[in-house]
Amino acid sequence: MMTDPIADMLTRIRNAVRVERPLVEMPVSKVKRGLAEVLKREGYIWDWEEVESKPANQLRVHLKYGPNGERVIRRIRRISKPGRRVYSGAADLKPILGGLGISILSTSRGVISDREARQRKLGGEVLCEIW
Repeated sequence: MMTDPIADMLTRIRNAVRVERPLVEMPVSKVKRGLAEVLKREGYIWDWEEVESKPANQLRVHLKYGPNGERVIRRIRRISKPGRRVYSGAADLKPILGGLGISILSTSRGVISDREARQRKLGGEVLCEIW
């Protein structure tokens, strides 16, 4: 039984990037779809798609690399965990690495990046940091 599906998704992406895989698959959920959409909007992955399979549908994430094979996702870290939830208001969100990285938040308006949260003046649960 998996207790933290978001950490599982981030670990799958982290492991796939380390061995330079072109794509990675994982069981799909609403939050994972939101995470993948934020990663695509912010330019960390090429695309994502939902693939039908048995017993559950899969989320296929197409990873992005630079022209010489350099990694776009250098570090990916889970912040809020099932045992310790971390919440942040819009005013408390600081840029990651001076704006070179992002935080991804789960808000009342869906899963968004820290940049969007500051623009919309929304706070929420800080899911992860990526740079």
